[in-house]
Amino acid sequence: MAAAEKIGVLVMSYGTPDSMDGIEPYYTHIRRGNPPTPEQLQELTDRYEAIVGGVFPLRENTNRQVQSLEEALNTVSADSRRFVCYQGLKHAYPFIEDGVRQMAEDGIQRAVGIVLAPHYSVMSVGGYIKRAQEEAEQAGIQLTCVQSYHMHPLLIEALSRRVEKALDLFPAERREDVKVLFTAHSLPERILEMADPYPEQLLDTSRAVAEQSGVNNWQFAWQSAGRTSVPWLGPDILDVLQQLKEEQVRAVLVCPVGFVSDHLEVLYDLDIEAKQAAKQLDMQLERTASLNTDPLYMKVLADAVIEQLAKE
Repeated sequence: MAAAEKIGVLVMSYGTPDSMDGIEPYYTHIRRGNPPTPEQLQELTDRYEAIVGGVFPLRENTNRQVQSLEEALNTVSADSRRFVCYQGLKHAYPFIEDGVRQMAEDGIQRAVGIVLAPHYSVMSVGGYIKRAQEEAEQAGIQLTCVQSYHMHPLLIEALSRRVEKALDLFPAERREDVKVLFTAHSLPERILEMADPYPEQLLDTSRAVAEQSGVNNWQFAWQSAGRTSVPWLGPDILDVLQQLKEEQVRAVLVCPVGFVSDHLEVLYDLDIEAKQAAKQLDMQLERTASLNTDPLYMKVLADAVIEQLAKE
């Protein structure tokens, strides 16, 4: 009996430190090798301290996603092939290049790359793919990459279920007045000049989730913009909350459709910063649960990988 073909899957994500001690090198890498100022480092450290309290479970979530995807792929795949998932992070070890090199060491000749982010931008997912393909070419690995999966029916279903469940967090008499804000990580405004698909893909997902969950009262907002000299996409969620206050909105549900995991941008920027802002504005603000290792999301990723393989 012939051995099953072994296919590598490079699962890429932004990365997070694996301990409080790892915050400075992580931040330095994000800043392209420029160490943060003591004030910048203290601010980021304080944010992590606020969400993890010195214990650092965030990396474990990505580890579980990678393991769960491998299990999902090998559950649905044909007997003639076996999938092995590898992790590649943008700003922390194992870096994207480390994941590709590990595949080469393990004798992988054929692989698929996928990013734990449903929406494509040349500045985000495109950057991951470029690094992975450059390293794969050097390693002699045939690597093809998933660009986006933002309209997969099971992704829309998983997000819609979360919206419907989170609406129950509001008093029954207020539920019809809840404003749903779909959010994603902002990017520099210059992507608009590049005809980048990122904003429109996010709106497509948001529309589909709103329709499936029966939500008519919604809008899109950006969050977590970088603090740089260039303008970033807006409006920012904190500004939107101020605007909604003026419109007499008292109840807001945030659905961060651009994020698939619990991490800093969700646990701090939304659960702490945005909630505090809403409280000062006398608003009830709730958030939908992250996808993390939801079996529906694992099926989305598995489908996308298998579909990408079929394109070769």
